[in-house]
Amino acid sequence: MLSTSGRNRRHRITVPARAAGALCSRAWLRLLLAVLPLLGAARAAAQVHGLWVWKGPEIAQDPSGPEKLRDFCVAQGVNETYIAVTSHGEMMPADTLAQLIVLLHRSGIRVEALLSSEDADESGPHREKLLGHVREVLEFNRDHPKARFDGIHLDIEPQQRPENKGAGNLRFLPGLVEAYADVRALAEGAQLTVNADIQNKLLKGSFEERRSLLTALPRLTLMLYELSSPGDGESAEQQQEKLRTESGKYLAMAYQGLEGQNLAGMVIGLRTPDYGDQLPAMLKVLDQANAGNPHYLGSARHSYNDVIDSH
Repeated sequence: MLSTSGRNRRHRITVPARAAGALCSRAWLRLLLAVLPLLGAARAAAQVHGLWVWKGPEIAQDPSGPEKLRDFCVAQGVNETYIAVTSHGEMMPADTLAQLIVLLHRSGIRVEALLSSEDADESGPHREKLLGHVREVLEFNRDHPKARFDGIHLDIEPQQRPENKGAGNLRFLPGLVEAYADVRALAEGAQLTVNADIQNKLLKGSFEERRSLLTALPRLTLMLYELSSPGDGESAEQQQEKLRTESGKYLAMAYQGLEGQNLAGMVIGLRTPDYGDQLPAMLKVLDQANAGNPHYLGSARHSYNDVIDSH
């Protein structure tokens, strides 16, 4: 008579090691196939889809302006906005600004305070004027803890001054990097991110120039303009291929030879005059072409003014 343990041994089902391995492999494959689409969707959702809003004070004070902006962002997949907060050097009314921020936050849209200057690369009054506006943003956040800005967005353009024009003319870069550092010191102490618009000639500098730029801030936004135009005779497919090629080229140019964890991530901005009604499609092409680049953070659209002016 068999013991209980003997009967268990007699009826135990065994699986050869090779078959067991095949079963495990198939299980992992099924799991991988199920997870990959989710990872792709998560990565797409994590991409920046930005929008410049230069008429911030006007929109905030228009009875229907904030809702129209919110609806446009939701329809176009915009998940962060760069909103100009000053008019003639003065901050917009705090109450209307707070209402606008709360409305956008409820739809999962980040809000960065857009501050501009042509001269803040120069120390002294010009720099202090910009830093004064940064301090106003910080004060607003302290007074409105439930309607805080998420970041500072800088549009400092010393390249617009005559003495700084011309290919390869980067004489203003050290002052620009100092301005970035000054803003960052104020903003990060108040838990705000800092992002800055840059033109493509800044990526054509020397190794040391590019390193100083790409370590100055955690994020930069490359304004990739004038690659195409609606009337240039190229097909949509040709324009798309040019955008794929040029965006990859500039990303490679920016980070060539640079290593480390403190390098800025890059958003790439496109504008309506270059692509007209094709701009949304071109932004998608840009995201798809560079999704595998670890330095690429997403795309941004310049600007909401075009939407307002078309109505």
